[in-house]
Amino acid sequence: MSVEVEQETFSLEEILASIKDSHKLILWNDEVNTFDHVIFCLMHYLQYSGEEATRIAFKVHNDGKCIVLEGSITELEVYRKILKTEGLTVSVE
Repeated sequence: MSVEVEQETFSLEEILASIKDSHKLILWNDEVNTFDHVIFCLMHYLQYSGEEATRIAFKVHNDGKCIVLEGSITELEVYRKILKTEGLTVSVE
């Protein structure tokens, strides 16, 4: 008696894509940073346009937090450290 088993294979790109979006970089509201500083950091380090960075800054102000980037834990930790060095309150979830 033989049993046929269907084997599913994935490319490296498919595997990386499936785990890439599993983490989020979150920017939190604080009482320290100005809108201008937050907007500058989002534009300078995350390459957001001025309009996008302003929208995010207001979302953080109104909602208390905003997801600013999704990706691998390694990538997000780099950005977390950079933004933290700039004084922003950020976390990776």
